[in-house]
Amino acid sequence: MAKPLTDQDKRKQISVRGLAGVENVSDLKTNFNRHLHFTLVKDRNVATKRDYYFALANTVRDYLVGRWIRTQQHYYEKDPKRVYYLSLEFYMGRTLQNTMVNLALENACDEATYQLGLDMEELQDMEEDAGLGNGGLGRLAACFLDSMASLGLAAYGYGIRYEFGIFNQKIVEGWQVEEADDWLRYGNPWEKARPEYMRPVHFYGRVEHTDEGVKWVDTQVVLALPYDTPIPGYRNNIVNTMRLWSAKAPCDFNLKDFNVGGYIQAVLDRNLAENISRVLYPNDNFFEGKELRLKQEYFVVAATLQDIIRRFKASKFGSTEFVRLDLSTLPDKVAIQLNDTHPALAIPELMRILVDVEKLTWATAWDIVVRTCAYTNHTVLPEALERWPVDLFQNLLPRHLEIIYEINRRHLERIAKLFPGDLDRLRRMSLVEEGDDKKINMAHLCIVGSHAVNGVARLHSEIIKDTVFKDFYEADPEKFQNKTNGITPRRWLVMCNPGLAEVIAERIGEDYIRDLDQLKNLLDFVDDDALIRDVAKVKQENKMKFAAHLEEQYKVKINPNSMFDVQVKRIHEYKRQLLNCLHIITLYNRIKKEPNKSWTPRTVMIGGKAAPGYHTAKMIIKLITSIGDIVNDDPVVGDRLKVIYLENYRVTLAEKVIPASDLSEQISTAGTEASGTGNMKFMLNGALTIGTMDGANVEMAEEAGEENLFIFGMRVPDVKAMDKKGYDAASYYNRIPELKQAMDQISGGLFSPSQPDLFKDLVNMLMHHDRFKVFADYEAYIKCQEKVSALYKDPKEWTKMVIHNIAGCGKFSSDRTISQYAREIWGMEPSLEKIAAPDDPR
Repeated sequence: MAKPLTDQDKRKQISVRGLAGVENVSDLKTNFNRHLHFTLVKDRNVATKRDYYFALANTVRDYLVGRWIRTQQHYYEKDPKRVYYLSLEFYMGRTLQNTMVNLALENACDEATYQLGLDMEELQDMEEDAGLGNGGLGRLAACFLDSMASLGLAAYGYGIRYEFGIFNQKIVEGWQVEEADDWLRYGNPWEKARPEYMRPVHFYGRVEHTDEGVKWVDTQVVLALPYDTPIPGYRNNIVNTMRLWSAKAPCDFNLKDFNVGGYIQAVLDRNLAENISRVLYPNDNFFEGKELRLKQEYFVVAATLQDIIRRFKASKFGSTEFVRLDLSTLPDKVAIQLNDTHPALAIPELMRILVDVEKLTWATAWDIVVRTCAYTNHTVLPEALERWPVDLFQNLLPRHLEIIYEINRRHLERIAKLFPGDLDRLRRMSLVEEGDDKKINMAHLCIVGSHAVNGVARLHSEIIKDTVFKDFYEADPEKFQNKTNGITPRRWLVMCNPGLAEVIAERIGEDYIRDLDQLKNLLDFVDDDALIRDVAKVKQENKMKFAAHLEEQYKVKINPNSMFDVQVKRIHEYKRQLLNCLHIITLYNRIKKEPNKSWTPRTVMIGGKAAPGYHTAKMIIKLITSIGDIVNDDPVVGDRLKVIYLENYRVTLAEKVIPASDLSEQISTAGTEASGTGNMKFMLNGALTIGTMDGANVEMAEEAGEENLFIFGMRVPDVKAMDKKGYDAASYYNRIPELKQAMDQISGGLFSPSQPDLFKDLVNMLMHHDRFKVFADYEAYIKCQEKVSALYKDPKEWTKMVIHNIAGCGKFSSDRTISQYAREIWGMEPSLEKIAAPDDPR
């Protein structure tokens, strides 16, 4: 049971958590009891903890509804330009606490639940994560929705309502085991089904060219049923909408070609259509060319574009009559942002609607499409680029293939004019990759069909212009922009680290929450002993709390005075969890060699999911857990080194571990991590970064001062030079004794005594075909880690460096990112104005 805050604590927390006014608290209690009774049909004698969570969620949701309706009315009256963020992933996490923060209800709800004899944290723990994403790309979309609402933009997130999100990860005997994430099992109080906006989506069939134009006929129809989730802005009374589509079979599905006795089978076969929205593909930075995935990509795009055009044409709010019939003004009222190439089919689908349905000329239609669409690239890894086989397209979307061919014909005609006689350039730039099996290159389609193309960090945006999209940059340099990623400070500071948010607010006020650049004002206090003490104290409290969480959940005891050294992200060779492993083994060997030296104690925590089909990534997990088994049981080492695998890393676990971390590991090979956003979350929450000059790390070093990060290893030019001359892993292995020792221990079975050759594939990869050059950065990494350990022994200097980092975080707010998208790509102006609350007279 949480103890109620003292009056002094309450005063401290008033700004950030909202006032617990008497009327507010009494209303909340009344509404809570009403929902328990009327919505959940329970009384206090039989209600479960989950019932109480649902009662509270419904109570808080009530405060959203009036604002939600009023926001949509406000947009109808003002008729602003609207932005549609199309993404196959929205990694939202939990909604309850975020809603309370953005509506300033947190203190009042705390007080109300306390008076009802309930524990707020226990109720919050009943909520399932909405895990509709894999990692960075999906979480970015969620942060962007928060910022778009907080900046008063008329924005809509469109995606798929997966019945099963990212799998739950269990670690069993050191191995990853996946289980289905049945997140909707108990219902979702935050969504509202909107069957009145159901839309048909067509697949298969054939194309007829007639005198009246082109017709796509004999298709199979799947219905798209929308579910709306409210997205509240930060204390501005704006509530935007995330609309996720669910697949439904039409009533006559498989019954029109009714065969004798086939009725039962026809009804059972409805599942085939409804499988489209069943499950999220669990790959991060990897393309798997499956028909079901292509269906998902077209499904979200086709349903969304019908909705966009309906809303564009609608004469008045909620009406189905049309007034705007001239689609040539579409780009003045609609912006479509493609989150990676996954929704690329929006380009040919919008062309199909404009040309085949609305009967516009190709030239007019194409101009509308290009001025409406913009594309964000998220990776340069070749295995992640979407290249769909033409025969799959031909079968599933025959009209779209024709349209893509025509887009390509006109595109290549233009390139041939710009670069006469350069046939190799035409081949490189084609949307159609010729070969044994022809493929459609979706990134090329996106670039050609968009007026803006952006990378997600300055370095990444330069790399795409220099390498993967060089030809396109030379043809259209003005299309290419940078938009460095950001994170929402609401979820990633105020909500997950209220202690630190308060310490900051006491020094510089609370306006920084909507204007994160104000964090630079902390530099005035960098030598202030009181601030240094407060920042260190909050970190220590967060560490104690996380240590207690680990002990409760996983029965592992850790030393809260040790350095919490954390690497949490998807498991991938390019992210180099293996480099971290080599450091752990080296540290272990050094402690064993000189057990009486005063070592800086460390708890190394690594967490993240491996794609189920990615064998190497699964072996990396097994290696980490196996190293832990040996290190954690060694009495010589004691609690000076512990290795913990954080099971089932997800948004909600990130919110717990990041505020408790001392050291953030951002150690990808330079030129491979497009941006990273976890790096920003650690920086904002008072961890120091050890990292390469990759992704947004470069800009973090620029903002905080390179001397305030632990930067090591090859830069992009060094990696390029090494690619030219060839990377020779064996030379490092032979030259560096500690590296050789560590590798020999892995291959010799020290960490897998019952199966000495368990890790032979990993060893072989590192020695003979490591694309990410782990050994090349080993020496620099170990030396850099020695500097980390030395500084940690001086808590005051460490904490001063932390304050420099927090003060440099302003740039990394997603509010800044979204303001740049709005002004430089969408042609919209963000605003910090509040609109009237529902209970205000208008």
